Amino acid sequence: MNADILNIGQAAEASGISAKMIRHYEDVGLVPPASRTFSGYRTYNHRDVHMLRFIKHSRDLGFSIKQIGDLLSLWRDQNRPSSKVKSMATEHIEMLDRKIRELSAMKSELTRLVSCCHGDTRPDCPILDKLAQNK
Repeated sequence: MNADILNIGQAAEASGISAKMIRHYEDVGLVPPASRTFSGYRTYNHRDVHMLRFIKHSRDLGFSIKQIGDLLSLWRDQNRPSSKVKSMATEHIEMLDRKIRELSAMKSELTRLVSCCHGDTRPDCPILDKLAQNK
């Protein structure tokens, strides 16, 4: 195989994205269909790997598939206003802040319940009691 052409395993290793996820991203239309060999194997070039790394970094920052699609479109558009990118990132930060508050509240409640549980041989358990409440 040409040194500039990678199979899916090599593209996965180079990008840090599993082959399964690369196929998934293709299936959902996030990445264009890969080129194929005569025998039907997917092939990738270094530009494809660069795009996959972009996707991986975006996923690592918690962006959704839809958001990554939008970011990819903006990335490819050299005439884009950076204000669109900043707006997307700012909205994402706000969503992350909400999620952090929700997770913090969950942790506080669970910490409180754990502190109320004796954790011994008795069957009574305030953790299970709280989970069973119809609230």
